[in-house]
Amino acid sequence: METILNIANLNKTYKSAGRTLTVLDDINFAIGAGSTNAIVGPSGSGKTTLLGLCAGLDSATSGIVELSGVNFGGLSEDKRAQVRNQYVGFIFQNFQLLPTLTALENVMVPLELRGEKNIKPRALDLLDKVGLASRGHHYPAQLSGGEQQRVSLARAFSNSPKILFADEPTGNLDAETSEKVVKLIFDLNKDAGTTLVLVTHDLELAAKTQRILRIKGGKLVSDELTAKAV
Repeated sequence: METILNIANLNKTYKSAGRTLTVLDDINFAIGAGSTNAIVGPSGSGKTTLLGLCAGLDSATSGIVELSGVNFGGLSEDKRAQVRNQYVGFIFQNFQLLPTLTALENVMVPLELRGEKNIKPRALDLLDKVGLASRGHHYPAQLSGGEQQRVSLARAFSNSPKILFADEPTGNLDAETSEKVVKLIFDLNKDAGTTLVLVTHDLELAAKTQRILRIKGGKLVSDELTAKAV
């Protein structure tokens, strides 16, 4: 299986009150293209920081983050943004929709940033796939939490990403809505052949992936395949 994400000797530290705070400590793993993966761990373990580094949303203190053959090391924020727009989809726990744009316009943003033409039909098709074809003209404040997350899911897939990162994608949703969103994530991911890496506290959700990486105290303490990998 082709490797799409390679993490080697990854460290992330911060300076706080004159002391060095270690958030991630010598993390190593590789992700195969088309696979589904979960990163789990207690609050404060560093898993969300790790996801952000993998997606190029932040810079490592040391070590290697290589995504689809591109090493993030030394890249400017503008260059990292270009890589993200080319390869990455991201789903946030708090949705991160632009409040002044409609649902349709939010889905169109990544395509506009790529300079693509005739993007409205694709955005409408994605809204239809997440069951929101009739809500495209609504603003985020006019949508429920579940609807906002479905818009963010459509937006994440709008640029046909090679890899999808999801940070607690059901963290702000009720159980029934969470189940629907999870099904959409895996269905869209399978249809597009995208690699999935998600952070979650939900072990039932993690078990739906092929592989679970456990983080504790900034260290990778286990890396195991699930029954889904068979």
